[in-house]
Amino acid sequence: MVRPPQAARGSPHHRRARALLWVPLVLLHFWMPLLDSGLALACGPGRGGGRRPTLRKLTPLVFKQHVPNVSENTIPASGRSLGRVSRHDSRFRDLVPNYNSDIVFKDEEGTGADRLMTQRCKERLNTLAISVMNQWPGVKLRVTEGWDEEGKHAPESLHYEGRAVDVTTSDRDRSKYGMLARLAVEAGFDWVYYESRSHIHCSVKSESSTPGKSGGCFPGSGLVRLEDGTRKRLDRLRVGERIAALDSRGDLVYSEVIAFLDRSPKERRQFVRLTTASSRELTLTPSHLVPVEGGGSVFAAKVLPGDRVLVGDGDRADELRWDRVVGTELVLREGVFAPLTSEGTLLVDDVVASCYAVVESQSVAHLAFFPVRAWNALARVLLVWRAADPPVDSSPRSDGIQWYASLLYSISPYVLPAKMFY
Repeated sequence: MVRPPQAARGSPHHRRARALLWVPLVLLHFWMPLLDSGLALACGPGRGGGRRPTLRKLTPLVFKQHVPNVSENTIPASGRSLGRVSRHDSRFRDLVPNYNSDIVFKDEEGTGADRLMTQRCKERLNTLAISVMNQWPGVKLRVTEGWDEEGKHAPESLHYEGRAVDVTTSDRDRSKYGMLARLAVEAGFDWVYYESRSHIHCSVKSESSTPGKSGGCFPGSGLVRLEDGTRKRLDRLRVGERIAALDSRGDLVYSEVIAFLDRSPKERRQFVRLTTASSRELTLTPSHLVPVEGGGSVFAAKVLPGDRVLVGDGDRADELRWDRVVGTELVLREGVFAPLTSEGTLLVDDVVASCYAVVESQSVAHLAFFPVRAWNALARVLLVWRAADPPVDSSPRSDGIQWYASLLYSISPYVLPAKMFY
C-alpha cells in the first residue's frame, strides 16, 4: 500500500477548504434541480487579468534579456504554437479587435490586423498602456506588430495566433525601452523579450490556458482500466462505469465515474507528457494535479525529471509503486476529456493522476466538489428504493464546461490565496 501525502486536519489549507465548501452548498440549495451528471470543472492554468502594479523599484531589462529566462515556447512562458490562424479559420472568431484610444497602432498593412489579438493579449496590452501613461505622462504605448496574416515571421511565431505583439513608446525614445519591457512583465505578459533596439516583443499563453474558459486534462487517446481488467479510451468512457483510482488510504480501487468535468472532442490543446523510467507516459494539461513522492499533489508543469510518480505495477494489477520521471515535454493533442470519479483520482495510461486542476490542493478541490458526490449518492439511493441498477450513461454528452464548475473557479480566487493557483 502506498500512502499519498494528505493535508493535516486543522491546517490553514484544510480550514480554507471548509470555508470554500459552504459556497457550493449555498448554491446547491437554490440550484439543485438544475444539476445533472454533466457537472464539470475547468482545467487550465492562469488567473485572468493583469496584476496590480507593486510599489517596489522596477529594474529595466537589458538588451536581449527575456523574462522568464526560458524559451518562449516552453511551459513557464507562453507555450507551444497551436498553428496559424487565417481569416477563414474557425479560431479566427477568438481574435478580438483592440480599439483602446490610449494605444497607437502602426497598422502599416492598412488591414487592421495589428489590432486583432486574443482576449488574454488584449487585457495585458491594455494594462501595459495604463502603466506607460503613468510612467511617462503624455506618452502612449505603440504597437508596431500584432496578428500576422502575411507570413512575415518564423514558422512557429505566436504573431500568427494573435498571441504576440511588438511594442514601443509613442515618442520612439529607445532609452525608455528597457523600462517598457519591465512594465510589460509587470502587466502580466507571459513572456517579454528585449528583442531589438527598435521594439519589445511580448506574448501570452493560449486562451485554453485560462481557467473558466477552457477544460481538458487528458487527451481522448488516454487509456483507463475498467473493473473487468480491460482498457478503454477516455473518449469512449461513459458516466457510471468504474475505473481504476487511488483511494484516501493509498489503495488501488475501482471508482465510479460520476461526471465529466469537461468534454471537447475536437478541441486542440497543449499538454505535458511525463515519461517514467519504466516507459509509462502520462499526458495531461500543465495545470492538472499529479501526486509526487514527498510533495503531495503538484501541477503537472512543476513535475521535473527525478521526481517520482505512482504507477501501476505491470506484474500485479492491484499494486502501485513509485516510478522516477525521466522526461517532460510539451505536445499538442486533439480532444480533451476530464472524468470525475468518486475518489477524485484515476489512473490514466497506468499512472495515477488527480481529477482536479488549477488549484494546487487535492484536499481543497475534493472538498469543494463534495456536493457533486453527495448528489450522485442521493441519486443512487433513490435508484435502490426503486429496485433499479445504476445506469451507465450511453447518451450523447454536451461538449464544453458546465456552468457550476466555471462559477466555482471564478469565486475561488476570492477565498483562496493566490499562491495556490497555477
